[in-house]
Parts: sequence; structure tokens; C-alpha cells
Amino acid sequence: MPKLNLPEYPFRVRTNRDGKQEIHDPVRKRFVRLTPEEWVRQHFLNFMVIHHKYPASLIHVEASLTYNRLAKRSDIVVYGNQGKPLMAIECKAPSILIDQQVFDQLAMYNFTLKVSYLVLTNGIQHYVCRMEPSVGRYDFLKEFPEYNELHEQFHD
Repeated sequence: MPKLNLPEYPFRVRTNRDGKQEIHDPVRKRFVRLTPEEWVRQHFLNFMVIHHKYPASLIHVEASLTYNRLAKRSDIVVYGNQGKPLMAIECKAPSILIDQQVFDQLAMYNFTLKVSYLVLTNGIQHYVCRMEPSVGRYDFLKEFPEYNELHEQFHD
């Protein structure tokens, strides 16, 4: 797997009976197929939990949601203590360019989730934006926020 623009972590990787590699997901507490997108997702999850103190118990991976009566899945959703979604994260493989189409996909999910933070990453590039619904805009942030910043801000 390619080197990412994220810290390295000691992952548990194995080969299953079909000869496919799997990586252990500590949030889902099981092994999942190791794809380029999953490589990014596992790095980003560790980045959040280890470096930014996001509680793993308040993170949902591949969260189901419905948009226009269509079943969709958001890669990562971070919740507050009261169960309100605070952040949605879309992970792409390193070979996928983060462009307007990818941003639109995450924005579409946000019609259902109604989070204040959107994050896009392909493991190389990372974009974090804070939604300002009261003024109808979003601002890109230079740094990934600590969990307590989200929690304190929303007093949830």
C-alpha cells in the first residue's frame, strides 16, 4: 500500500482463505478487506483517535443514511455525547483526486446528517471545512480539530 500523508500505525494485517488481505478495524472490531480506500480510512481513524483524542465509541464507520429515498453510506461519522452527528468524513483511495464531484457527494450526505464539519481525504490531501448554516457558507480550516473543540463548540 502507498505511503500516506498521515502518521504510520502498527496495523494488524492478515491474508484470508481466499488469499485477500484484510486489516483489523479497531472501531468496527473486526477484520475488513484491505483496499486502497480502506488503507486511507484506517490511517485516518487512527489519526483521529490517537492524535486528536476522538473517542472510538462515538465514531461510526460506513454509517447508513438515506438521501432521496436512496440508501447511501458515509465513510465515517463522528457523534457527540448525546448522539448528535458532528462530523462526516469521506475517504477516497490515494489515486482518486479530491475534486468538486467528491465534495458534492459529501455535501449530499450532509443534507441528511446535518453536521457542522465535513472532511475529505485521499490520504495525501485532506480538506476540513466548517459549515456556517446561519450565513449559508463553509470555511476551510487549516488544522484538523481536536474532538473536545467540536464537543465544546456544540455543547451537546
